[in-house]
Parts: sequence; C-alpha cells; structure tokens
Amino acid sequence: MNPKPSQEITVETLLALRMENDAVRLITERLRVKEMGPADHIRTKHEVKAFVESGDVTAAETLAQRATERRSDNLRQTNKAAQTQGQCISN
Repeated sequence: MNPKPSQEITVETLLALRMENDAVRLITERLRVKEMGPADHIRTKHEVKAFVESGDVTAAETLAQRATERRSDNLRQTNKAAQTQGQCISN
C-alpha cells in the first residue's frame, strides 16, 4: 500500500470526489494546491469550487491539467531560485 495518493488525479476521481460532503477540501488536497505559488493556490481553489458546483467533465479535465502545470511551474521556479542563490554564495 502506498500512503501517498497517486501523483496524477484523473477526471473520474474528480467526478467521484465531487459527490463527497467536503468536496472542495478533498479535491484541493488531492491536487496538492499547497505545492503551488500563492496566486496559483487561490486560483485553483476557485476553479475547484466552480467545478464542484457545475460538475462539468470539461472543467474537470481542465482543472487536472492546470493543477499539474501550476505545480510543475512552481517547482521549476523554486529550483531556479535555489540554483541562482547557490551560485551567488559560491562566488
């Protein structure tokens, strides 16, 4: 058993989670919004809320794709900042 949820969330998972009582919280946890930058974190939460209200399959696909992109963008920016800072310290 893997204690961590799978890396990628599927449209089917989003649609199933939408029916839960605390859907917005559950979906944002599965999308790992805390790994995003502050603006992306808020933007994604608004998109999750809109998806939960609408239940649109297209919205679910877009949400999953954007969340993945936002996490990877934040990771890339964090790594770039760390490299730049490391180069400044070594010089």
